[in-house]
Amino acid sequence: MDSGRATPSSKVKTGKLPLFDCSARTSPDSRAFNILSSLWLQMNLLDKLKRQTKEEPGEVKAPQVQVPVYWLETSDTVSRRYEFEPDGYLSVKVVNDSRPVYHRVVESFLNKFFPSGYPYSVNEGYLRYTQFRALQHMTSAALSVLSTQSLLFAAGLRPTPAQATAVSWILKDGMQHMGKLICSNLGARMDSEPKRWRILADVLYDLGTGLEVLSPLCPHLFLEVAGLGNFAKGMAVVAARATRLPIYSSFAKEGNLSDLFAKGEAISTLFNVVGLGVGIQLASTVCSSMQGKLIAGPLLSIIHVFSVVEEMRAAPINTLNPQRTAMIVADFLKTGKVSSPADLRYREDLLFPGRLIEDAGNVKVGRALHKVVKPSKLQEWKEIFPEEKFVLSHGNKWTDMLLEHNATAEDALRGWLVAAYATSMEKSFHEPSASMLQDAYDKMNSIFTPFLCELQAKGWHTDRFLDGTGSRFAF
Repeated sequence: MDSGRATPSSKVKTGKLPLFDCSARTSPDSRAFNILSSLWLQMNLLDKLKRQTKEEPGEVKAPQVQVPVYWLETSDTVSRRYEFEPDGYLSVKVVNDSRPVYHRVVESFLNKFFPSGYPYSVNEGYLRYTQFRALQHMTSAALSVLSTQSLLFAAGLRPTPAQATAVSWILKDGMQHMGKLICSNLGARMDSEPKRWRILADVLYDLGTGLEVLSPLCPHLFLEVAGLGNFAKGMAVVAARATRLPIYSSFAKEGNLSDLFAKGEAISTLFNVVGLGVGIQLASTVCSSMQGKLIAGPLLSIIHVFSVVEEMRAAPINTLNPQRTAMIVADFLKTGKVSSPADLRYREDLLFPGRLIEDAGNVKVGRALHKVVKPSKLQEWKEIFPEEKFVLSHGNKWTDMLLEHNATAEDALRGWLVAAYATSMEKSFHEPSASMLQDAYDKMNSIFTPFLCELQAKGWHTDRFLDGTGSRFAF
């Protein structure tokens, strides 16, 4: 048989594709015949394979046994078994732990009272915040025991420390409802300056507690003193709770706000209980007399306020209000870099946040419209930058900025940069010119896009500008 030719019968016998001599010259008919023969053989083979793998109708398929996927990891004398559950979740079980008891207790404490993934799941400053938060709650609870004991003494009773502890909850919760009514219209200010209002809340709380401690000195004014003290404490409780969410949000790094909130409340509860124990001990010994309370009370109050101030300084609030915006603009004009929330946290003025910053253009935001410009001239001022949602009014000592009712933090930043550049140009030329504001606006436009991108990359929220109860305008 010619090596360049093959018949169908030869392919069926061998079950293989025929071999062809590539060097041999074959006619077109021969090549076509070879191709058709190869296709025919391949189709036969595929058909046989399908028939072999096809299940018989009555055949019972053996059940598949799922082998669990797991592995063991050993690190620092701790062996853990990792296994994927059927629902897809990964379970972790400690198989062997030969660490000292101290290390195991510390890890258990961190798991119970710190967010999952700590310290990588939270922003910078969370540990310092938590340390002073624990101290704050402990001293606050101790003070509450002493104040309630004093109230009951002033009322003519001689309660035990345990009775004072129980009654303190009733008095505090009763005044909380009144505090909610009084503080209901202050929410916008608390959003703008949560740190300041948190400190103010604890100062109010200590003021109310101090009045309660002093109530035995004037038993004939018991109702007045006790009522005023509990009123201040009720407002303090509401203000503290209202500012809790923005502070926790500043630490949430991986969308774990609920975990942060739960673990933060666990820390508060734990050290409240510790503080109640300290208060009971003090009330039974050193503070059983008024002289002892007059010594221990102010000392506990100082520690309490100091702790909350340090808490607030550690919190990297990442929303934009007038003070933080001015600091960002001032740093950018000085260094060309955008500061992060962690960079600004220790530089914020927590007592007087409305101070002017010269390097940021001495801008004031939210003043009443009639104090800044006559309503009849508002349209004229608006036409200077018709596409913007801000109006600038340059004065001798500062520059007023008015925002539209729907302006965002991006609009406030644009206006602030224009005012800062205009003030800088005025210092250079020593006298304002007609085109100075337009030059400042053009300069702002040239740098704003990269500036905004870097700002957002540093973690700042630019969707809202929190100017408290500042006035805004609308057309």
